[in-house]
Amino acid sequence: MKSIKVYQYDAFSTIPNKGNPAGVVLDGENLTDAEMQNIAYQVGFNETAFPIKSEVADIRIRYFTPGHEMNLCGHATVATLYAMKTNGLLDDKTEMTIETKAGILPIKINTTDENEISITMQQASPKFEEFNGSREQLAASIGLNVSDLEKDWPIVYGTTGTWTLLIPIKKLEAFTRMKPNNKLFPQILSEIPKSSIHPFCMETIDSNSDMHARHFSSPYSGTIEDAVTGTASGVMAAYYMTYLEKDKKESLKLTVEQGQEMEKDGRVLVSIQENEASYKVEITGSAVFVRKWEVHI
Repeated sequence: MKSIKVYQYDAFSTIPNKGNPAGVVLDGENLTDAEMQNIAYQVGFNETAFPIKSEVADIRIRYFTPGHEMNLCGHATVATLYAMKTNGLLDDKTEMTIETKAGILPIKINTTDENEISITMQQASPKFEEFNGSREQLAASIGLNVSDLEKDWPIVYGTTGTWTLLIPIKKLEAFTRMKPNNKLFPQILSEIPKSSIHPFCMETIDSNSDMHARHFSSPYSGTIEDAVTGTASGVMAAYYMTYLEKDKKESLKLTVEQGQEMEKDGRVLVSIQENEASYKVEITGSAVFVRKWEVHI
């Protein structure tokens, strides 16, 4: 039996037990796929990350939910790189690349004079696919009525590395009424059955935020809700630029708030810049160490 050290870092917050918790295993180089999956299941967070050696980038990161491996995870990336930086594993690097199943992605690490660290992660170029299912069934699957949905804004699948269904909601108060029935998602999301669901609105709790959201997991992931979601925040901002931005600016910076309904208040800073074919999407956030423990496999 092996004893594996797991570190909990909460991403998109500097306050322990806020933001989004991720498990980080810093010595997972020789673990098998099955062992990584076993560890993630025992840890039980939405994602546990395993940084390992890469032949094509500075490091490779693998991401596991309790149920399966993911292509990319924003909050676990921020948590992993913050953990590596604060444990002296990245030397003085301020720019690097990571290998993921969503591609090789650029990373920037910024350290202020006060020794505060933030991680900026470029995501894959956004893609969108039409949702053709029932709006009534979709609304019911998260405990709402179809009248709670913005009728003039499209419901679409979006990805900057991981597919999620973006659902525009009229009013902030609807978010406190949401009760996801995750097991219904695959039959409603027939185009991409393993997609998660990401309802959002432009009304916010914090006047300094631009968008509010929740994130409900695919039932295949083994979790119900993600507290503060980096990849979904990135593609949600790309949705804003694609479908809602009236002035068609070449670049935009947005602050996304998430997690308040779970008492996990967090913030994701998203930068969107138009390029030749699509958008360059970057998310920025910090993290905080919470605890260390061991699991046995």
